[in-house]
Parts: sequence; C-alpha cells; structure tokens
Amino acid sequence: MTHPASFPLAAPGIGDVHRWTRASRIAAWSSVLVIAILAAVPAFSGVGIVDRLTALFVYVILAAMWNALAGYGGLVSVGQQMFFGLGAYFTVRIANAGIDPFLAVLMAAVVVGAISYPLSFVMLRLKGGEFAIAMWVVSALTHLLVNLDPLIQGETGTSLISLNAYPAGQRQVLIYGLALISMAVLLLGLFALLRSRVGAAIQAIRDNEDAAGAIGVNVFTTKRTLFMLAAFGTGIAGALWLASATSFQPKTYFSVQWTAYMIFMVLVGGLGRFEGAILGAIIFFVIETAFGAMGVWYLIGLGLVALLFSLFLPRGLWGAIEERFGLSLMPVGYRLELKTKQSTE
Repeated sequence: MTHPASFPLAAPGIGDVHRWTRASRIAAWSSVLVIAILAAVPAFSGVGIVDRLTALFVYVILAAMWNALAGYGGLVSVGQQMFFGLGAYFTVRIANAGIDPFLAVLMAAVVVGAISYPLSFVMLRLKGGEFAIAMWVVSALTHLLVNLDPLIQGETGTSLISLNAYPAGQRQVLIYGLALISMAVLLLGLFALLRSRVGAAIQAIRDNEDAAGAIGVNVFTTKRTLFMLAAFGTGIAGALWLASATSFQPKTYFSVQWTAYMIFMVLVGGLGRFEGAILGAIIFFVIETAFGAMGVWYLIGLGLVALLFSLFLPRGLWGAIEERFGLSLMPVGYRLELKTKQSTE
C-alpha cells in the first residue's frame, strides 16, 4: 500500500491536502545550503567563532530533543541532565580504556541510549508530574553514583586527556565537524520520525493517550522510541560538550541548569514546533553570547524572558509567527489548501 504522505490527497469541493508548500521546499533546500556553508566555516574563521558555533550546535540538539520529548510526546522531563551528564561520563570512561576520544563520543551516546531502554520500563509507567519528578530524582541518584567512580575522583572530576594526542587546531575542527554532523543527522532523523506513522502515533498519544490506545496505537512502545531517541541525542550533546571543554566535573554536567536551558529554548521558540526548537536555540545562543558574562543577572534575565513569553506569547515566537502568517517551513503534519487560496495546518 502506498503511504498517504507520498501523494496529495484530494478534497473534492474544498481543496488539496498535502505536506509541502513552496515555502517549505525553499526552506528544505536552504537548510542544505546552510549546512554546506557551516561545514566550510573552519577554513576561513578564527578559533573563537568555531568554538561558539560548536556550542550553538549542541544547543540546537538539546532543544530539539527536549521538544521532541515534551512538545510532541507530552513527556515533560526535568531530569534530562542525567543523559547529558552520562554522555560526558561514558566518553571519559570509554576513552580511558584506550579508545580514540572521537569514537568514544559516539560510543558513549549509544551506551546512553541503551541505558534508557531498561529505564523506560519504569519511567514511562508514570505520567505528568510524577514522570517529571521521577526523572529529576533518578538524575540526582545517577550523579551520586558517578561520583563513586575512582576515575572521576568525586566532584574533583577529571579530563579527557586522550584529546591531547591531537594538535589543538585539528582537534577543534574535528569537534566542530562532529557536532555539525550530529546536529544535522539528529534533526533529519527526528523530522523523518515525526512525519512517519510513528510520529503520528506520538502526537496522538500526546493529545489523548487513552484514545490513541483505543484505536490500536502501541502506546508504550511508541513512547519508548521517543524516550530513547531523546536520551541518545542528549547523550551525544553531553559528549560533544565534554570534547569541547575537555574537563569533566559531575556537578557541572549533572546540573539541572541544562534542563532549564532546554525548557527555556523550547518555550521561547515554540513548544511542539520543529522550527521553534531551532529558533529558541539561536535566541538562547545570542542572549548567552551577549550577556553570559553578567553572572547571576544573566540567569535572572533568562527567567524574566521565559516569564514574559509564557504570559504574552504562550505558543512561543514561532507559534506566533505560524498563527499570524500560516507559515510552516518544516511541516510534520498535513496542510489543507483551500480553493480560496487560504490554508490551514
């Protein structure tokens, strides 16, 4: 049977149902061009720009993964810092075993994804606030367990010493390239997943879990797929951050501030909107670059911005743009193009 997404659906007397618009096709090709330009940045830019863009790629990954979990799956977690910290921790552990540090980054993300599988059997039986709090509790326990590893030396931490085998310039370019590729692959994979039958099931569960189950959706398996993807993506973000910073201190990587950053990016950009997570990450990146040196006032500013968006733009910046102009650049659902030239998502 042909998948319904492979052809436009006729709506006699009303219009056509489809996914892509002229704007979304332009956006898709523009994304390819942007990735190509970003790939060439190290060839003509300084160390500072390359480092900052690496941080941006990590932020985009974090925002996209939390948005997938909460915005599309309805699984609001305040413990995603656990996967971020584990990504960094297992990178140190695997590299210490003699594995190349860049291969260790990828292997660590796979390990984090694998760990999320048995964890999902417990966590996904909880709903709403119970799930959110349980994730935070498990994250705190994981932090304590990591501190017990003699290699980590408690909160003193350690470093990814094996990175010193690479010259500083080469190391920076490799980290940048790995971060760019990871971001592009994760965004593409998430986009494909959300446009698939599994993606439709994910959003059905978010809207009404009981109703989704009643029409044949395997609720637990579908939620577990999303849970593991978010864990894997957040894990590779933590591993990449460690590769860029080189030093690992558990209290830094397992800090709840990482989840706070994710929530901020998604709320400002637009919860449950693919473009919103990316836009929110860019906004956060700009704010951090401009005001990050202000210390506690910077954090107060972030909280104030999040509060203002919650009050006046509850759907986020991209949600407001989408509502005002009907613009969807990365559509994961269908659009009804009316014969009157009006359209609705």
